[in-house]
Amino acid sequence: MLRQLKNIALAFSATAFLLGGLSVSAQAKTTRIKDIVDIEGVRENMLVGYGLVVGLNGTGDSLSNSPFTEQSLIAMLERLGVNIRGQNMNTGNVAAVMVTATLPPFANQGSRVDVSVSTLGDSDSLQGGMLLVTPLMGADGEVYAVAQGSVNIAGFSVEGQAATFIRNIPTSGRIPEGGIVEREIKFDLKDFSTIRLALRNPDFTTARRISQAINGFLSADAASAENSGSIQLSKPAGFKGTIVDLITDIEQLPIQPDQVARVVIDERSGIIVMGADVRVSTVAIAQGSLTIKITETPQVSQPNPFSSQGQTVVVPRTDIQVNTGDDVKLGILETGVTLQDLVTGLNRMGVAPRDTITILQAIKSAGALQADIQSM
Repeated sequence: MLRQLKNIALAFSATAFLLGGLSVSAQAKTTRIKDIVDIEGVRENMLVGYGLVVGLNGTGDSLSNSPFTEQSLIAMLERLGVNIRGQNMNTGNVAAVMVTATLPPFANQGSRVDVSVSTLGDSDSLQGGMLLVTPLMGADGEVYAVAQGSVNIAGFSVEGQAATFIRNIPTSGRIPEGGIVEREIKFDLKDFSTIRLALRNPDFTTARRISQAINGFLSADAASAENSGSIQLSKPAGFKGTIVDLITDIEQLPIQPDQVARVVIDERSGIIVMGADVRVSTVAIAQGSLTIKITETPQVSQPNPFSSQGQTVVVPRTDIQVNTGDDVKLGILETGVTLQDLVTGLNRMGVAPRDTITILQAIKSAGALQADIQSM
């Protein structure tokens, strides 16, 4: 009796483990709506400004080669009551920089944002520099933030008489929370009754699944897919709350996104990224090339010591090796080959990543690759 109870307990534990595994597998295939869509109108705004970084230890711009730095320095000192116009300046502790930042949506006045700083002139490094007050403007020319603070860089440069060592990029850096928002962008989302959801990866199937999930959750026809990239969402008549409440309720709904079979390649770096739905029809593949290796090992021939005749000469020695690719075999891929089968087959043939790119393009030209190829 005890053994039977133990067997029942083991069977129950195994069943629970399998069900738990199926649940995890099902959850792994779904994604929240908030992770695959953007709300139209809720977006970031790019800011840019021009400023000066001071306090550099002789690594700033040379004023003779960077006239804009000299003019900016003169204008800044004149605003502070110092008149040096017409004087000969020879300071290397100032650098002209471009300052960029991203204004988050609904950023309130007084909140802080991170700032990036990059040199314009021939400055060698921004290490130890301080950015002076710099207005940051938007695309409309209005000032939305002001930046100032110590510049943090992730690189450095060391130079001697015969060698130079540079780590990372010392001519650009960041100022964490170095910008203060001075103007808010008005966008009253709560007053809207209809909004549009924009898919980050447009797809008709995904758009339809999102609208069906929203309508099923609300028990109303509140969402409709307009096209592969946008879904119109309206607040139902009986919904109690604003459009913000509606967005909060539906953005946690799980969706299984679909995607087009695509192969992304970068011929410069040899990177290949293939989607899980890539399929290959029956095709034969052979990869090989003619390789000629020439090695020169010259030898010196000289007469015996104290010999009255003969002279020292260089005797050439050349070794030529030719590989015609005779050991390369023809591989056959059957219909419906998956991504794993394709990668495994190419690896068994000893194909390098750059050769794989050429093979994939040839398979696509033959009409056997059921996917789009996108070159970066």
